[in-house]
Amino acid sequence: MIKITEKTLKDLEFPSVCQQVSELCITDKGKEKALQIVPLTTYGETLFSLHQTNEYKSSALQETRIPNHGFETIDKEIKFLNIEESILEVSGIRKIATISQTVNNLIIHFRKYQEIYPNLHKTTDEVKFTKHLIEKIDQVINRFGEIKDEASPLLQNIRRSINSVQSQINSSFVSALSAYKSAGYLDEIKETVVDNIRVLAVTAMHRRKVKGSILGSSKTGSIVYIQPEATLQFARELNNLQYEEKEEVKRILKELTEFIRPSRELLIQYQDLLSEIDVIAAKTKYAEELGAILPKITKEREIYLKEAYHPLLYLNNKRNREKTFPQDIELLPDNRIIVISGPNAGGKSITLKTVGLLQVMLQSGMLIPVHEFSRMCFFNKVLTDIGDNQSIENHLSTYSYRLKNMNYFLRKCDDKTLFLIDEFGTGSDPELGGALAETFLEVFYEKNSYGIITTHYANLKKMAQETEAISNANMLFDSRTLEPLYKLHLGEAGSSFTFEVAQKNGIPYSLINRSKKKVERGKIRFDKSIAKLQQERSKLAKTTSNLKKKEIQASEEKERLDEINTRVQKKLEGFQELYDSNQRLIHLGQKLEDISLTFFNNNNKKELIGEFLKMVAIENSKRKKESKKKQEVKKKQEQKIKKEAEKKIEVIRQKKKEEKEKLVEEEKKAEAKKVVSFKVNDRVRLEDSRSVGTIDKIEKGKAIINYGMFTTEADLSKLELVQRAKK
Repeated sequence: MIKITEKTLKDLEFPSVCQQVSELCITDKGKEKALQIVPLTTYGETLFSLHQTNEYKSSALQETRIPNHGFETIDKEIKFLNIEESILEVSGIRKIATISQTVNNLIIHFRKYQEIYPNLHKTTDEVKFTKHLIEKIDQVINRFGEIKDEASPLLQNIRRSINSVQSQINSSFVSALSAYKSAGYLDEIKETVVDNIRVLAVTAMHRRKVKGSILGSSKTGSIVYIQPEATLQFARELNNLQYEEKEEVKRILKELTEFIRPSRELLIQYQDLLSEIDVIAAKTKYAEELGAILPKITKEREIYLKEAYHPLLYLNNKRNREKTFPQDIELLPDNRIIVISGPNAGGKSITLKTVGLLQVMLQSGMLIPVHEFSRMCFFNKVLTDIGDNQSIENHLSTYSYRLKNMNYFLRKCDDKTLFLIDEFGTGSDPELGGALAETFLEVFYEKNSYGIITTHYANLKKMAQETEAISNANMLFDSRTLEPLYKLHLGEAGSSFTFEVAQKNGIPYSLINRSKKKVERGKIRFDKSIAKLQQERSKLAKTTSNLKKKEIQASEEKERLDEINTRVQKKLEGFQELYDSNQRLIHLGQKLEDISLTFFNNNNKKELIGEFLKMVAIENSKRKKESKKKQEVKKKQEQKIKKEAEKKIEVIRQKKKEEKEKLVEEEKKAEAKKVVSFKVNDRVRLEDSRSVGTIDKIEKGKAIINYGMFTTEADLSKLELVQRAKK
């Protein structure tokens, strides 16, 4: 049985996740239920819940969307149904009809598509499908929330009578209005409404002349409001009828309530089902915001998280348009405990919380933000010791509290436990606390527990290095800039960069040097070696990343070229088939032409028919027997290829046409630019001129033109030849 404590959930900030999921619910019941999400108690329940959420998420890719699950809470109506002789209001009955219809729609949908949604179908199929409530309510109440006339024969008769009396009231009032208006007894406004009763606006001086019931007067007293005597009798009859209508409606609602009352437990199930669906839908929306998926769930004891994000940090950074760094973490039977070291503010604690939070989210039926290649298992217990847990109430120091917590861990840990401890062993003398922490770690190791701890203790780093199934890890740190890189690296311990960080923060070098002398030289050299290794590994990681990026790019380019090659090959095959088909048709056309010519010459019909039938028989012998469906598919395919070929041919034709037009245009331009070789005594004229002259002299591209009365000089390029000089 899986049991994860409330303390663990609080340490990992799981209630904040539940709050965010709750905000995505569309019903009040769903919001309440989302806030109460906790890890499930059995493996079967957990898998079922995960598949529910994953199926709902997959519905976005399906053609048929899941029907709406929204509803109004019917808690009040359910309480009333538990009280004998109680009568539900019309609005409450309408809510019951709506919730019943909503459940029915979901049951029908998941029953129809149970192959796609097997787990959601199982969820809804456990609830009874029934139409009797909806049908009964629809017989009585219309979609506007009004009691139908047909609800009972008596109600129908009463309402007919009411309509008739109302018509008589209006008729008698109009008659009285007309009569008293003619007599001049009415004010300019003539009529008004008082207490929902139509009355005459009579001037005060004529009030005794108008028979009827006085229902009020104006503020000044100049107008008296009178209901005509002619309408009073009908009004009294209307009141009686309205009372009868009210009583009959009450009786109908009571009868309807009694009909609904036995279905009280079913309505509770309906409400629970819809609120559950609402939570599943909210989990799906939350998964979409995170880009979350369902990793592979294994029966083996292993965790492999690839590109894992802390959900709360990711969404916060997303809102602030800041980058979030994913982590890769692996816990296996031969590497089940990780000791993370490195400087503060490097991301050790957030990495620890990421693993824990994703684990409890998964075991609560939520999808998690990891790569699709990730693998996870379930743990019966997740134990956490995170943050400063100083207990004022119990007068315990931080260290005392943590020791008490460790005692609990030591009692509860087994091979199905995941423990997460932040700053392991802190709060006491470093050497003594480190020794005790080492002993605790040995016990966890002996019990085959899985876990992650963060620490600065060198002895724990050394133990991790020397012990099988325990490994070191560190948060990458730029040793040059002393800035965290927020990336976990497995396999090596991390330096705390104590003195380097102190120097960066302005501590004088002389004081740092004095401090170094107070520390054992071996520890300094060890820390320095770790720092140097980190630096070298950082360079190597960068080079590896670049090479990997180039490899991925090359692979993508190869895939792209292969895809293009495949498409080209398919098109060539299609074009070849089209060409062969066209050649066959040309051949047939030639044969037909020969037969036609023979018939033209000899006019022998018998020979013509024989040749034609022979040609048809030869062609049919080449054909394979295919179904009509296959023939249609083949025909469609041929038409598609033909259209594609025609498009390509049209493009080529258009291109050639444009090239030809361009060539002609260029030739024209060249011809226009070409300079005619002029000679002396040639008859010429200037462009845009009608006057013709004779060339007397040509030199340096210019000509002297004689017009008889005068001469002029012009460029040869601007001359047009009229007549060549006679030889």
